[in-house]
Amino acid sequence: MTYPHLRLASPAHDRLGQQRKDDSWLAERWAEPGTRVLVVAGTRVRPRNGALEWVSPAEAPEGTRVLLGERDATTWWAVIADGALAAEESDAWVPLRGLLPALAGASTDEAPLVFHALGLAEWLWATRFCPRCGGALEPQAAGHELRCTACGRPQFPRTDPAVIMLITDGEPGAADERCLLGRQAVWPEGRFSTLAGFCEPGETLEDAVRREVAEEVGVRVGEVSYFGNQPWPLPASLMLGMVGRAETTEIVVDRDEIEEARWFTRAEMREQAEAGDVLLPSGVSISRSLVEHWYGAPLPGSHW
Repeated sequence: MTYPHLRLASPAHDRLGQQRKDDSWLAERWAEPGTRVLVVAGTRVRPRNGALEWVSPAEAPEGTRVLLGERDATTWWAVIADGALAAEESDAWVPLRGLLPALAGASTDEAPLVFHALGLAEWLWATRFCPRCGGALEPQAAGHELRCTACGRPQFPRTDPAVIMLITDGEPGAADERCLLGRQAVWPEGRFSTLAGFCEPGETLEDAVRREVAEEVGVRVGEVSYFGNQPWPLPASLMLGMVGRAETTEIVVDRDEIEEARWFTRAEMREQAEAGDVLLPSGVSISRSLVEHWYGAPLPGSHW
């Protein structure tokens, strides 16, 4: 079975990191007729007819040029323009979350390029001043570095590791084996997904899984194994998929992040999803991949 998070993460492009400070090389590649550019207004892009629009360098507005890399003998860039560019057509420009359904479709070759572009756009948007002295920052290295004009300290993009986990109970593969899903308080009734949370300083991935599950639903987790990962620049995360085995099964939700949590057998999941009582994750997140891997088949019912 091919899982959605793997489709979104592949195929990767050559990021050409060794060329980012070579100004003559950058200018030469920018001027090539086949070069393609994604225009980003602040942190938003403008799809046309349900697809992203890649323009030529001549059609790109002024802004910070970001070298994304090379794939299929084409050099790919983004131009991070002022957010005001989207003001006159605000409904036409959408954030990354609005693009996810299209990126999860049949043709997902551009997803890693888009994640790269918008991840850097979010970083450039949020990182305005030097954290050491408060000085102004100037983009360098084709948009992958910010250097303070006052003290010279460089800043680099950060990625926050987050664990997203499917917790199971019972003999693997048995009819009565269950998985644990939760519903955030801000979600509509019936919408369920895997639990997730950010890693804290000095914490292993496995311990982050155990801590988050204990905090959110009161279940103690023992064995934890790695499943896969997915870039998730919303705004700057890497989702690390994990599978954990429950040592206790009593649920005590925190009523802060999690409003409701339930154990589901495969039969219960199928029955409630087909009846419309439960909405399962869609194909744009690794949460779908985790649940589908456990379920053993395409998920039933409607998806959010």
